[in-house]
Amino acid sequence: MAGPDLHANRGRPLGSRLLSALDRSTSRPLTALTVVAAAMAWVIVSFAVGFPGRWEGIFQSLVAALTLAMVFVIQHTQARQQAATQRKLDEILQALPGADNSLLTLEHASDQELRAAGHQHSGIRKAALDEQSGSA
Repeated sequence: MAGPDLHANRGRPLGSRLLSALDRSTSRPLTALTVVAAAMAWVIVSFAVGFPGRWEGIFQSLVAALTLAMVFVIQHTQARQQAATQRKLDEILQALPGADNSLLTLEHASDQELRAAGHQHSGIRKAALDEQSGSA
């Protein structure tokens, strides 16, 4: 997979670019293996010196801080990717003749409206499957 186009990122805020870069780097297998190896080394060294309480406190604080930070990194990148995907789908809907344009605002619909749209489209899917099985 090719890396992101650096020229396309110029208009994005620095914080957004940094969070995306952090997300890309932490999602690599080598990063996961490094974290697992570091944790195992910490446990082995702690075992060798008798599990000092201060070390355990430091370890727990580091894990909690990293976990909290990664929640925000992941949330940011997922929200950004979801928004981009939504815009692309909206563009496809607008370009298709006969498309139900009310779907363009579905993410802002109430739960009841969302369920109603789901029921309406499940009927459309069922009719398409019935048509397909009838012609086969």
